[in-house]
Amino acid sequence: MKPKRQRHLYAFDLGAALALTAVYIGFARLTADDGQPVYTGPFWLGCLIAAMVGLPVAVRRRWPLAVLVVVLAALAVASLLDIPREPYAAAGLAAYLVGLAEPTRRSVPALAVTMPVACGAVYLGEAVVTPAEDWRGAAGVAGLVLLVIGGAWGAGFTVRARRAEAAREQRRRSERALDEERLRIARELHDIVSHNLSLIAVKAGVAGHVAEADPREARAALKVIEETSRSALAEMRRTLGVLRTEGAPLGPVPGLDRLDLLAEEAHRAGVDVDLTVHAVEGVAQGAQLTIYRIVQEAITNVVRHAAPTRCQVTVEVDTREVRIDIMDEGPPSALRQSDRGLPGGHGLLGMRERAMMYGGSFEAGPRPEGGFAVSVRLPAEGTQ
Repeated sequence: MKPKRQRHLYAFDLGAALALTAVYIGFARLTADDGQPVYTGPFWLGCLIAAMVGLPVAVRRRWPLAVLVVVLAALAVASLLDIPREPYAAAGLAAYLVGLAEPTRRSVPALAVTMPVACGAVYLGEAVVTPAEDWRGAAGVAGLVLLVIGGAWGAGFTVRARRAEAAREQRRRSERALDEERLRIARELHDIVSHNLSLIAVKAGVAGHVAEADPREARAALKVIEETSRSALAEMRRTLGVLRTEGAPLGPVPGLDRLDLLAEEAHRAGVDVDLTVHAVEGVAQGAQLTIYRIVQEAITNVVRHAAPTRCQVTVEVDTREVRIDIMDEGPPSALRQSDRGLPGGHGLLGMRERAMMYGGSFEAGPRPEGGFAVSVRLPAEGTQ
């Protein structure tokens, strides 16, 4: 079933076709000032030519090129029989659809054939077969016909080009949205896997180190590994489930209220976290997730590269901006401090990307007094 707008267009074409047919029948019966008929052929032939000029316009959207051929041929015959009294409106309507709907490899040759045929027929009809004008007047009429046909074709071709560009832009936007969604999923999976595996790796090292000397401590480390593994698997299943189906159950989106859980997990991995959160009401859920992931990745880097150590996490949200500062004291050994370098290349990149999403700033680097610091600033207007 055709869309409503398309039905209106077909109705317009049908009305135009009937009107043009009626007009050309009127031309076939037209008389000159002295009472003599302008068209001297049989009336039935005039009606046939009128039908061939007008009626094909009704189906120009279905067969634009064929309609132009039929209409042009009928108009050429009509011009030689001195019937037309208008500048080839039917050819203009057909040429518009050829420029709009046909590919360039067909519409341009069609225009190249249409122009000289129409021009020649009009000139011969006006200046040679049934002279009504001198050659200048006939050339002027032919020029008007060319303007109508060429202008109509050009308008259709321009609309086609604009629609094609709009479609390309829509595809580009869709591709950008797809790339952004892939990047978002990659960040989420990285944060989930990196954070939990870092805790597991640290506790596995502890368990292996004290397994014989302190079995109780080893069992506690294995317990942390078990709990962290279950949590990671649950988060992975939830994330992958969302990707597979829209009906997947959704868990709560991590926000500011879950930052203390990150501190607890870090404590079990050997990092004492001093967490301070000051936030106004109304922080958007997406912004809370961004803050959570930034803090999570920063703490993960501390666990991976500096544990056991102390870490201070400060999150302040007010009406002007969001301030996130994470500072650690570095590993206890001077040797490890010198070997530490910059933590987690992908982690730092992910934090920077999250900050850039909100038009914020990101800074990270070693502290002069030892340890590492991460500082993120997000504008408040993007987080409310």
